[in-house]
Amino acid sequence: MQISSSTITLLMAFTPPIAASLIGYGVCQAGCSTVVMACYGAAGFTWGATLGATAPATIIACNSAFGTCQAACAAVLLVPLP
Repeated sequence: MQISSSTITLLMAFTPPIAASLIGYGVCQAGCSTVVMACYGAAGFTWGATLGATAPATIIACNSAFGTCQAACAAVLLVPLP
């Protein structure tokens, strides 16, 4: 049996758009965490250990990149995908 294009269009119209966004958000979060862990590791530090005001510039750069990545993940979550 062959599925017509109108059937596919109808199915796509009733697919909840939030499901793809949640999956994309989870993938994005995992990617951000992986990158920040690699960044900290390359700098010779452990991610999660607080350095406060004495943090070296490399760690501040890692944190800044992580924040930017998290902001992108929020956009993935808020924009519905079919």
